[in-house]
Amino acid sequence: MPTQPDDPSPSRADDSDRSLVAVAVLASFVAFLDGSVVNLALPAIERDFGGGLALQQWVVDGYLLTLGALILVAGAISDQYGRLAVLRTGLMIFAVSSVVCAWAPTGWVLVAARCMQGIGAAFLVPSSLAMINARFSGSAQARAIGTWTAWTGTAFVVGPLLGGVLVDALNWRWIFGVNLVPLAITLYLTTRLHPGEFTALSRSARVDVVGAGLNAVGLTGVVYALIEGQRLGFSHPAVVVALVVGTACLIAFPLWEWRTPDPMMPLHIFAARNFAVGNLTTVFLYAGVSLGMLVIGLFLQETAGLSATEAGLATLPVPVLSFLLARRFGMLAGLHGPRLFMAIGPLIAAIGYLLMSRAAEPFDFWTQMLPGLVVFGLGLTITVSPLTAAILAAVDPAQSGIGSAVNNAVSRISGLIAIAFTGVIIGGTVDFEGFRHGMLVTAGLFMLAAVISAVGIRNDQCDLGRVSPESTAPCYDRATPPPAYPPRSVSAPRD
Repeated sequence: MPTQPDDPSPSRADDSDRSLVAVAVLASFVAFLDGSVVNLALPAIERDFGGGLALQQWVVDGYLLTLGALILVAGAISDQYGRLAVLRTGLMIFAVSSVVCAWAPTGWVLVAARCMQGIGAAFLVPSSLAMINARFSGSAQARAIGTWTAWTGTAFVVGPLLGGVLVDALNWRWIFGVNLVPLAITLYLTTRLHPGEFTALSRSARVDVVGAGLNAVGLTGVVYALIEGQRLGFSHPAVVVALVVGTACLIAFPLWEWRTPDPMMPLHIFAARNFAVGNLTTVFLYAGVSLGMLVIGLFLQETAGLSATEAGLATLPVPVLSFLLARRFGMLAGLHGPRLFMAIGPLIAAIGYLLMSRAAEPFDFWTQMLPGLVVFGLGLTITVSPLTAAILAAVDPAQSGIGSAVNNAVSRISGLIAIAFTGVIIGGTVDFEGFRHGMLVTAGLFMLAAVISAVGIRNDQCDLGRVSPESTAPCYDRATPPPAYPPRSVSAPRD
């Protein structure tokens, strides 16, 4: 049950409540902002360090690799060691790694620091949300999460523009250095929280160390093979060994999860049809989002000649449309069922990428890119909220926490693998031909997501009234603005 501080004074309690919400907002905002600005700095990083596309892929995937490996066990670690303690640890890891990123003398030091950032980020969002859920209940909880989503959602809107301005006006290193101010404020505010409120829930809780290890080694091996295979050759012994070991670990992962009593990913949850189909849709949808946005960001600067600020402005239609309209489509999914939106949305997004695939010399952003970006943004906006709601409505409310964590991990890992495939897809360079290949493959990924949703999702198995704000909140840690949730009193129609 939610707990309250021992001090009964209303003014002290209100001050503590505000501090808690501020801590949750700032901790998550920093993690979300960092994820939305890095793509715009990649060309500048490559100019400083060299390393070509492979280094750029590692800068993005280093963060996603450790985040994807730990995100499913973060909740169990918070329960075992205390949510406030784990949050502070995550903040300190993120702060130290941000300093190392800003200082990095070589590209590989930067990649190592990005891996550290991913470790810190893995504990920020789950711990901050768990603290909100522990402190508040009922309408107060809904208001607190509403405040959290409103403020953290802005990170996806301001991130691209802020990142571009920092790169052009100062230096790419400032996109990491700017993290220190909100991190310092957040660490200070944690000292104002009641020390005994967020202690460990259960010292006997077991963390699935073997599962986390298999996941981490498997992902690392596959990602290394895909990225370094372009540079070393796919027949190189190191690449072959990494691919074999990584694949073996990923095959062993579900076998271990099936037999262990404390799995990080309980496989029985996939028995719910809409949960399984929705997560399969998530694989292709977020692979497309991650691949497409990376290729667009690189192409606009390295080939089209836009500055980082101009590239940030160019991609603004996507987060702005989602931020403004996602809640509306979540409401419509509550009235008409999610399947229609989950089928049509990815198709519209695919059309956007097909439009952008026609870019050629002489390049003109207004006619060759902007229409496609707007269409893609609209398609993604139509899809995200119904997809999230359909997945979470498929599981028992008591399992909504693990359901949202699994879906969040699926989206992160699919993006990780898609980015690792970038060099294979575009041929190692983001010229007009490579860009066209990237856009066509991305369009194909969205089409697959549309077909899977149209064939697999069942509206009659989707009671969206079971979806609550506290269950959707963990899904907000995405490459797109946060999804909305439909009114709890609304149920989707039958097929």
